[in-house]
Amino acid sequence: MKRSVAFALVASASSLAVALSAPSAGAVGLTAQAPPAASPDTPAQAADRLVESEPAILRASPKDRFLRHSALATKDGLNYVAYERTYAGLPVYGGDFVVVTNATGGVLSTSVAQTEPLSVSTTPKIDAAKAAEIARTQISDPAEVAAPKLSVMAQGRGRLAYEVLVTGADRGRESKMRVFVDAVTGEVAEKSDVVRDGSGASYYNGPVTIGTSGSGTSYSMTDPARPGIRCGGQGGTAYTGTDDSWGNGSGTDLETACVDAMYAVSQEWDMLKSWLGRNGIDGNGSGFPARVGLSDVNAYWNGSYTNFGRSQDGQRQATPIDVVAHEFGHAIFQTTPGGSSGSNEKGGLNESTGDVFGALTEFYANEPSQYDPPDLSVGEEVNLVGDGPIRYMHKPSLLGDPDCYSSSVPNMEVHAAAGVQNHWFYLLSMGTNPTNGQPVSPTCNNTTVTGVGIQKAGQIFMGALNRKTTTWTHQLVRKATLEAAIQLFPGSCTEFNATKAAWNAVSVPAASGEPTSCGSTSNDFSMTLNPASASVQAGQQATSTVGTQTTSGSAQSVTFSASGLPSGATASFSPASVTSGASSTMTISVPAGTAAGTYNVIVTGDGASVDHTATFNLTVGTTGNVVFNDTFETDLGWTVNASGTDTATTGKWERGDPAATSSGVTLQLGTTVSGSNDLVTGRLAGIAAGDYDVDGGLTSVRSPEIALPSGTLTLTFSWYLAHLNNATSSDYFRVRVVSGSSNTVVFQQLGAASDRAGAWQTATVNLSSYAGQTVRLLVETADASTASLIEAGVDDVKITKS
Repeated sequence: MKRSVAFALVASASSLAVALSAPSAGAVGLTAQAPPAASPDTPAQAADRLVESEPAILRASPKDRFLRHSALATKDGLNYVAYERTYAGLPVYGGDFVVVTNATGGVLSTSVAQTEPLSVSTTPKIDAAKAAEIARTQISDPAEVAAPKLSVMAQGRGRLAYEVLVTGADRGRESKMRVFVDAVTGEVAEKSDVVRDGSGASYYNGPVTIGTSGSGTSYSMTDPARPGIRCGGQGGTAYTGTDDSWGNGSGTDLETACVDAMYAVSQEWDMLKSWLGRNGIDGNGSGFPARVGLSDVNAYWNGSYTNFGRSQDGQRQATPIDVVAHEFGHAIFQTTPGGSSGSNEKGGLNESTGDVFGALTEFYANEPSQYDPPDLSVGEEVNLVGDGPIRYMHKPSLLGDPDCYSSSVPNMEVHAAAGVQNHWFYLLSMGTNPTNGQPVSPTCNNTTVTGVGIQKAGQIFMGALNRKTTTWTHQLVRKATLEAAIQLFPGSCTEFNATKAAWNAVSVPAASGEPTSCGSTSNDFSMTLNPASASVQAGQQATSTVGTQTTSGSAQSVTFSASGLPSGATASFSPASVTSGASSTMTISVPAGTAAGTYNVIVTGDGASVDHTATFNLTVGTTGNVVFNDTFETDLGWTVNASGTDTATTGKWERGDPAATSSGVTLQLGTTVSGSNDLVTGRLAGIAAGDYDVDGGLTSVRSPEIALPSGTLTLTFSWYLAHLNNATSSDYFRVRVVSGSSNTVVFQQLGAASDRAGAWQTATVNLSSYAGQTVRLLVETADASTASLIEAGVDDVKITKS
């Protein structure tokens, strides 16, 4: 059976009446109006369905599960839906990917770095303590080693490794080293430092206005319009004063340094919003603090805040616009999909990203020549050690960095390796022969490149970062920027051609699967199934009409396929492809002997410009009135933490054979209602009863899509909630029905400050108001207040029609 993947956050809608076979205190259901008719899929839900169909591009294995990590909608109508992957329950480092859709849910492209399906043993040969011992040797002065986490690295068919975070200092500088230790050999498979170094020194931007807080005689260098942005000394507290006038213009004054830092990051924030459509430094409307006064000829981002030092002669603080924007550029790199941890090559691309955002911010600020006029040199106002700029983007080789890509670049020191992407960005934005006073830039293939301008170049670069993956290479950036150029500027080939020419000009080879021509993404279509569900016996066939309609642009060719079929079943389409506006007949042939059950068949319409999917709910069995039935003996595609917003640290929902626990009363039930498996909050028992109970907040699990027919519909399920007397009414067990953008609580059991023994009960819910809609069930349990011992279980979920 295919696996479901994700659930968009939705607002709560009206509830339905609930009947319990055995009423219990705290169980409630509110009678209200029927829910609205199902609304169209959100782009994220459309991306979910594509992932659920497991196209070959995902390189999925039978042990893979997918979790939607984030969904970003931008002002240009594109949506970037990021996913993480697990293998046999372990996180997959390098298995993440991004699906890009248009505003209607049409899938435009996918960004996947994993190259093969995983097939690897998950039994380690060294223990976690040994991995921690090995990891701590990777920095010179370790202060703390976090508990190792067993994971799978997406290298070839997979590599079992411990992920270990080591914090402290390395050769005198702050370090947060993320180390992957091979769980079989003990070798260090990969390491990367979250702390990213940079350099610069300039404190003078002329008279500026910065955002501060306060009134009367109490003010703070905290920006009220840009949450998270504040500046102070090495203690981390924002500077305060009795008036709203800051600094004295001296290069040795730290308050002046904060004026420069606050001004620079405010310009970067505004540039991100105005030019690139990003909401704040982190993309979610927030930023990060800045510190000044670092006793070092350096500046850095440490994963939580930026920190700025001074010039070698001690006369200037390292806070010019491009240096500040560079360090906050690392924060942008970290908070886009794929994060900042990874290979040395990714580290070089991260350094270049800081340079790119420094240049973009300088051009946005557009200061006059007596201050810091825009250019694409890095730290040009800095006389850090008496050598002028620290990098030149138009010709990196002026300082010994590579102008052109070669096989040696991925292993270079990261600041030197930044040269190739920097050179590409210069050519894309300015071209080889700029007319705005910027210097001539030579190419590696002796071609001439016409730039598209700094703003468009920034938009293309940001579009690539929005589809970044944990594995990030020059070739993957090339592919991502080409896709971004097509999708951001539909109907125009200028931007695509310039992007490609600039990559060719710095000798970065073409990536597998990259677009070869600009094409068009403005063409779109819709796809429907009629009917959207069927019930058949083994040995029978089900049919449905697949309708398409051109919704924008020109008609396009659409080819059909289906996934998620029962074992041995086939789906054929007549005709196999159509021009949008026409229809096809899908025939599903179910062989004799097919196991009874509900199957979610994902129908994919592969268009020339975009792809669309739809779900066909196929019920196979002898009982014609069963719409959906899950005893959890096989995996029908329930997804844990589908929204990516759960907070529980232990006791997460899982399907399996539960172990009994007790503490004065029976807590987790070791018996199921039928078979050997159920849905349970942490199936293991542990040494103590509370080792695997729900801790830390909410855990949720969501069903696959269920296409409901017309008629009277009834949901039944077995459930229990158990807790000790440290529970409160803030703790709960809930069942919701999710349909389109509506969300309805249909059953709820609250906790209480008393012992509650685990015991199977049956709930019955009338779902008739959802007839004709495609829904999902969402089961939630929360230890939502003070720490409580909470356990819950679900079994035998069934929807019937009468």
